[in-house]
Amino acid sequence: MPGWTFHDSLWLWLLAALPLLMWLRRRRGVTVLVVPEAQQWQMSASANSPPWAVACAYAGLALLIVGLARPQFLEPEKDPKRSGYDFIIAIDLSTSMYAEDFQRGGTTTNRLQAIKPIISAFINRRPDDRIGIVTFGGRAYTFAPLTFDHEWLRKQTARLSIGLIEDGTAIGDAIGVSLSRLRQGQKGEAGKREGAFIVLLTDGASNKGSLDPRQAAQLAAEDGVAVYTIGAGAEGNIPMPVFDYAGKRVGTEIRASEVDTLLLRDIAESTGGLFFRATDERAVGQAFAQIDRENKIDFDAPPPLISHELFAYFALPGVALLGLALFGAVRRSGEDAYA
Repeated sequence: MPGWTFHDSLWLWLLAALPLLMWLRRRRGVTVLVVPEAQQWQMSASANSPPWAVACAYAGLALLIVGLARPQFLEPEKDPKRSGYDFIIAIDLSTSMYAEDFQRGGTTTNRLQAIKPIISAFINRRPDDRIGIVTFGGRAYTFAPLTFDHEWLRKQTARLSIGLIEDGTAIGDAIGVSLSRLRQGQKGEAGKREGAFIVLLTDGASNKGSLDPRQAAQLAAEDGVAVYTIGAGAEGNIPMPVFDYAGKRVGTEIRASEVDTLLLRDIAESTGGLFFRATDERAVGQAFAQIDRENKIDFDAPPPLISHELFAYFALPGVALLGLALFGAVRRSGEDAYA
């Protein structure tokens, strides 16, 4: 629905100061506005200014204050109908994601830090999609529900860190929680979910959880939800940071790493998705291209609002009224000088 709002509403508190200025002016009979070079402006606010000039000054100040609060008129987009997908991004936050087997800009980085730009790129490329985030370690949790507010989602993604969840890798639970979020959306024919996908980012070594990953994949297939899996990290001996009890890094050690590519491939193939390796950044682009071939769905969502700035409609009359008040004060002072 159309409506009004103020982008910087705190400025409106200055309106409360205007009655105080009026009271002080009548009480003291002298200028109460403290401005640079006040002596030069003394006559513009002198006690003998004509009443209409004083009224113009206060009205002009009020309009300028309202203008500074940035009034906006909001109206719905004329063509609010949008089509796109529902995505849940399931992100592994287990300690194995500390493995430093990525190179970015000549600097070694861990798997989570390598995945974050992938997530940001995904969100940036999907302006018409609803996107949610599920995080998992030894358990799985909804980190962000399906939303069109991608700016907020990117800020939330930046907060992700290893250790937020108990350690472990519960891939089956991650798929299960993702399905529960997607089931709140639309259904297609035969009760299957249309236009819904899960993107699973993990190192693929499932070792915890109450739901078996392949059973979770079967549930996704029954719901018509494709799972695209992205295996993060290389296999073999990789460097892992070592931390003390205070969480301070004290060194690096070499540990064996095994990405369960077979499991991730089985999950993807059984649900109609695809498996990619995140060691190659082009894999993300390939995943996007494949998803773009799917049918889009129409969302039953509130139309986005378009804001129209009204600053000039308040500021310009405010400046004009202040100029008129100054003219009246100068003219009155001139008349008094000749009297």
